[in-house]
Amino acid sequence: MIILIGVEKGGTGKTTLATNLAVIRKMAGEDVLLVDADIQKSANFWATMRNEVLPNNRISCIQKFGKGIGTELLDLTGRYKDIIVDAGGRDSVELRASMAVADKLYIPIQASQFDFWTLSQMEELVQAARNFNPKLQAYIIINRSSANPSVTESNEAIELLKDFENLKYSGITICDRIAYRKAASRGLSVLELQPIDQKAVKEMNTFYKKVYNEKTKLAKSAA
Repeated sequence: MIILIGVEKGGTGKTTLATNLAVIRKMAGEDVLLVDADIQKSANFWATMRNEVLPNNRISCIQKFGKGIGTELLDLTGRYKDIIVDAGGRDSVELRASMAVADKLYIPIQASQFDFWTLSQMEELVQAARNFNPKLQAYIIINRSSANPSVTESNEAIELLKDFENLKYSGITICDRIAYRKAASRGLSVLELQPIDQKAVKEMNTFYKKVYNEKTKLAKSAA
């Protein structure tokens, strides 16, 4: 299965989602490949750091760029059961080409007007991609939401998402937690970070379960 984490706007936390998803999928015993298709190369930097910190628990990561990435991703499905692609941060050829072959697209946005403006563009991109890839499912994730229950921006954002025909709200809202930044800076997932942030672990496990339709017990943190 090819899972694409991508959006037309940068700074939405897509690499955090992609790297945590890759670690949990490996914890589940699956052979997973992380593909960095973003010119910022954040996923590749994370994987390089992880290889130094956890050489016996590395996440396979490669970089792929250019309009031929779609063909290359399809070829890689013959060697890897699960492929997670980190693409976008802008309307790139890599994002468009990956959408043409992906099974699922997850679009992280923050509950801000600037991010909502990009969704109209993503709506058009998904509609165009489905002409070549009718199986593509596109979901929106509210990411970096305020953990303060008195802040209602995320709930208001979810209501606005109903206006899109080709994009569906995933049911996933992930809060802005320092644990995600600490884990990323060390080449880890939040399930491996000490001390454990149980709320962050629950959020990532819920995301993983949604992506892979897992009905089994969720992955445990590396306590």
